[in-house]
Amino acid sequence: MGIIKDRFKAKADVTAVEIKEMLKEHGNKVIGEVQLSQIYQGMRGMTGLVTETSLLDAQEGIRFRGFTIPELREKLPKAPGGSEPLPEGLFYLMLIGELPTEEDVHHLSAVLQRRSHVPTHVFHTIDALPLNTHPMTQFVVGIMALQTESQFAKKYAAGMSKKDYWEAVFDDSMDLIARLPHIAAYIYRRKYKFGNHIQPNGLLDWASNFAHMLGFEDEKFHELMRLYMTIHADHEGGNVSAHTTHLVGSALSDPYLSFAAGMNGLAGPLHGLANQEVIKWIFEMQEELKSDDPTKEEIEAYVRKTLSEGKVVPGYGHAVLRQTDPRFTAQMEFGKKHMPNDKLVNTVWKVYEVVPPILESLGKVKNPWPNVDAHSGALLVHFDLKEYEYYTVLFGVSRALGVLASLCWDRALGFALERPKSVTTDLVKKWLRGEDNIWGD
Repeated sequence: MGIIKDRFKAKADVTAVEIKEMLKEHGNKVIGEVQLSQIYQGMRGMTGLVTETSLLDAQEGIRFRGFTIPELREKLPKAPGGSEPLPEGLFYLMLIGELPTEEDVHHLSAVLQRRSHVPTHVFHTIDALPLNTHPMTQFVVGIMALQTESQFAKKYAAGMSKKDYWEAVFDDSMDLIARLPHIAAYIYRRKYKFGNHIQPNGLLDWASNFAHMLGFEDEKFHELMRLYMTIHADHEGGNVSAHTTHLVGSALSDPYLSFAAGMNGLAGPLHGLANQEVIKWIFEMQEELKSDDPTKEEIEAYVRKTLSEGKVVPGYGHAVLRQTDPRFTAQMEFGKKHMPNDKLVNTVWKVYEVVPPILESLGKVKNPWPNVDAHSGALLVHFDLKEYEYYTVLFGVSRALGVLASLCWDRALGFALERPKSVTTDLVKKWLRGEDNIWGD
């Protein structure tokens, strides 16, 4: 079957037995309580999913199979001469549950290279769109055009056994991860570089090859892409892109359909599009202040003006985190190492000093700290990737690693169709009056 596929199947079989025994013994155990406010306010804090690949801690941030981002930057294999982790290593960790060796990562890089061919019709489909189409729309259209290659769809139509679902999803996921960088780079070169496309380099690792196809040969940018693809890969299962991929996949939609659905969620301003909004806000601040190096006092005045107009400061706050996002910290460390005197990067650091105290003083914000989006744009602009509408596509390529690894686990463990119960407001009113019991107790 393949080295990594065999290891994944062995791990999944063991976990499936453990879950079966756990449900047999503890299936009726009540976990937490559902509050009425949670039903109306986005199900915040309701435990209703199992995602094997990562877990979000409110204080420590994301842990991938138990490892924090600082630990991953130290322990995951690196490219020769590099200091940032190879994202293939993180994908292996999420899939297998163990830290990979350098040999494991080199093998996975080679597998992805072999699977990376994108059929011509995918590029023709993207080319049929108007040039001013948002990059995320082009990205989703490209993914949907690639769905013609789905092994799961073909085998399911031919009468595949349930026990084999995981294998077809595994193969589709590997193919999709392998091909996404070429599709994403094609969109960038089409929209912003007059259609002057760059062919892949089979000697490079996954993230470095992506950087090459985008048109950036600076090794520091390649290092940034390795870091970016690693820290954006997953954020447990409840965020919109991960949950949507899981939800659509639970209907046995193939990985292409499921991932495309997740990317439509990522394109929302309250999710992945936020990284676009952050750099846009900073550019607008620079223009209004007529300075590319504003003082902290000037930034504070602009922040207060933004809040007084009923707007938010993009990049600050998170639904779960209650500390500075470790992904922000990782990017700040990258900036201090590679571009300590960059004015835009220094502006991001000044905003970091100014915004949290202001938000804390309002007394309404649970988390005044920056998230991953608050920093990423400034690093990209330093290397002259200034087209901020494209940033969410970068996010999407990275997020594929987490959500598709999770989708493989969903099918390996035979997770059911997701179908939560919903109620009407009229029924809630009856319950509050004691006329009905919507909880079924």
